[in-house]
Amino acid sequence: MPAPARAADVFVQVNPSTVEAGFMVGLKASCRTNTQPATVESPAFGTVTVQPQAGFLTAVASVPETTRADTYRVRLSCPDGGTGSTRLMVVGATRPQRGPATGFGGSAGDDPGGLLVAGGLASTVLGAVLGLVAIRRRVRSTTPRRT
Repeated sequence: MPAPARAADVFVQVNPSTVEAGFMVGLKASCRTNTQPATVESPAFGTVTVQPQAGFLTAVASVPETTRADTYRVRLSCPDGGTGSTRLMVVGATRPQRGPATGFGGSAGDDPGGLLVAGGLASTVLGAVLGLVAIRRRVRSTTPRRT
């Protein structure tokens, strides 16, 4: 059985203390005795019951995606009337608007496929012609000459 907490140990903690809307936070609290559930409430996530676990009161709360960026009060209400509070900062979502400027993406025009096919075809034909020329030279140099 967990040891009772002292009166000065009434507190509530939020981890992390800064969170993006749509994510979860961990709640850790302590009342004068941590043998009964208590209530933690905040406009950021509503009302959550913290349960006894390893000598503290714990729970997880989800901050809805619709929560606007602001600093919110988090309030603990213990069964014996004790209270504690802290703050939770909710920040706006940081989603990239477009991809990074890495080059080539816009420099090739709308459809570089035609250029790539034509370039590949030209390279293949040039390779075949050079191969034939090399074979003809080799054949000429190895055939005996008539005199």
